Amino acid sequence: METKIWQRTNIQAFWGDVAASEHLVQIYENDRVFIDSLEGFAGTGLLAGNSVILVARSSVLHALDHRLRMHDFNLEKMILAGQYIPVDAHNSLASFMRNGMPDEKKFNRFCNELLSRAKNHSSHIRVFGEMVAILLEEGNFAGTLALENLWNKVCSREVLCLFCAYPQSSLHEHDHSHGTHICNSHTKVIGGWAKPSTEIFYRDSA
Repeated sequence: METKIWQRTNIQAFWGDVAASEHLVQIYENDRVFIDSLEGFAGTGLLAGNSVILVARSSVLHALDHRLRMHDFNLEKMILAGQYIPVDAHNSLASFMRNGMPDEKKFNRFCNELLSRAKNHSSHIRVFGEMVAILLEEGNFAGTLALENLWNKVCSREVLCLFCAYPQSSLHEHDHSHGTHICNSHTKVIGGWAKPSTEIFYRDSA
């Protein structure tokens, strides 16, 4: 994993072209780095007219909401149009997790409902998911990988940009190989360290 070459580009170019149909992951060193990345992901998508789905913790949704409003995004209008769809990650997990593992039929129903709402606005869709990070923090590594694999199935049948993020601290608490397995279930890895807000570092996962 350490031998992969990192590439640097402008954040708008990355989210607009490089990652248009990728399943990406960021393993971030602190919350500030994560929210900066999420703001770039969502903000550039909204400016481009994409639909943006966010399945995140309430604290993350609140922090991003504040950032986007500072840039004069009319979130109420975008929510009504199906362009901006914020969803609580804990409630979402409860809708399809059974005995510590995702139920594929219930998960697909959950995804299809969100994607249907988003497609009412645009066929260009971005999805951020924090549910996998929650499962890992709970020590449910099998459930984490199972959910990542279900997301990969969604990516195989839908054209979308899917972004996942994990705090470094949650990986340090587990076997070192867990980080490798998680990165390998994605197409690209985004740098998780502090950097200028206009830049992004990334590399292929495989």
